[in-house]
Amino acid sequence: MTVQDFHQLFDKMSSLHVAVVGDVMLDNYWWGNVDRISPEAPVPVVALNKKESRLGGAANVALNCIALGAKVSLASVVGADQDGDLLIDLAQKAGIDTSCIMKSEHRPTTTKVRIIARNQHMLRIDDESTNDLNTEEEHPFIDTVLRFLQIQKPDVLIFEDYNKGVLKENVIHRITEHCKHLGIVTAVDPKKKNFLSFKNVDIFKPNLKEVREGLNIAIEQVNANELSEAHQHLADKLNHKVTFITLSEKGVFYASPEKTAVIPCHIRNIADVSGAGDTVIATASLVYSITKNSHLMAEISNLAGGLVCEEVGVVSINKQKLLTECVALLSR
Repeated sequence: MTVQDFHQLFDKMSSLHVAVVGDVMLDNYWWGNVDRISPEAPVPVVALNKKESRLGGAANVALNCIALGAKVSLASVVGADQDGDLLIDLAQKAGIDTSCIMKSEHRPTTTKVRIIARNQHMLRIDDESTNDLNTEEEHPFIDTVLRFLQIQKPDVLIFEDYNKGVLKENVIHRITEHCKHLGIVTAVDPKKKNFLSFKNVDIFKPNLKEVREGLNIAIEQVNANELSEAHQHLADKLNHKVTFITLSEKGVFYASPEKTAVIPCHIRNIADVSGAGDTVIATASLVYSITKNSHLMAEISNLAGGLVCEEVGVVSINKQKLLTECVALLSR
């Protein structure tokens, strides 16, 4: 692609409407100082001096889509609690449509409290339910999403699974079927529990560990031949279009009907890999939705994942930085 082509592609991202469906969570960060050990038990006493709440899980994927310029709608289930209210408020302030977020009396909002002192992660406290949606929650949620899809007809739908119970098998199948009927591109960032439930999607994006666990195969050598075999196993079970596997420091692998390749990562000063997968699925979904070019999707997403790893903490992609890297490294 030429420099002009990349500019046109990035401009087109702002015309997309993306739906993100899956498990949202509230990431709470508590910072403090440690000056002594507790007299009650051999543990440090953290004197708090700052608290912050951020969007996590599927909501972080939505933030990355917003950062790339897309219009974004988020569909999930949160608890009928203060954390759920805060999550919805944060999403709305970020420009995310929350009309498809349901409140449940049967589960809490998934929250993770990270306690940090002396630049070290001291403790994490999780408050969550990982049970599947019950019937009382499931059917209204499906109806809400299907009605939204029918009326809004977004360009792409991203399933973001964190094994917290929103994406149970029937939810996945009903939404995927309706997307196919409407011609909406579907992309998946899977986890082990529902790994083989995402049939007939366009993009299936696990990481290497998830492929090994989901298919129960070894993949001894991370090369195009072994990964192509893994893709064939996946295709036989899922009947999807594109396999896109992130390989950590080894880059990414993709397989489509047209081509198969491993794309190595670029040299980076890695600060933090947290949230990189959310950036990759968001970028891949938007690029593929516009171009239907799996090689270009893989190249640009590989750059996006690397860029956010240079930042400390979970951050969204910087669209201008990504465009600059694409022009510098991929244009011809």
